[in-house]
Amino acid sequence: MADLKQFAEQLVNLTVKEVNDLATILKDEYGIEPAAAAVVVAAGGDGGAAAEEQTEFTVVLKDAGASKLAVVKAVKELTGLGLKEAKDIVDGAPANIKEGVSKAEAEGLKKSLEEAGAVVELK
Repeated sequence: MADLKQFAEQLVNLTVKEVNDLATILKDEYGIEPAAAAVVVAAGGDGGAAAEEQTEFTVVLKDAGASKLAVVKAVKELTGLGLKEAKDIVDGAPANIKEGVSKAEAEGLKKSLEEAGAVVELK
């Protein structure tokens, strides 16, 4: 199985030229018409133009869960807001907790809020 996984990784990382060459070989030498080659090219197998990775995230409180008080306290601590403002955010869920934060910070906030009992989403 390890060989098949390695083979799959090689196929996924082919450049457009390599996909076209493979399609030609499959057609000429084996009589296989590889319609999937067009799908690979259309899906982004263009050999260098990698999809842009998201760098800024928004932490969204979807639901306070069963332990609302713990979530209010967590929101208060994580955002530096007052108790009333934190409670208003939790009561108004879904609500953005923080916007434009790094992936590491967003995941840390999510973990802290989930430990308090909240349902959190990263966007």
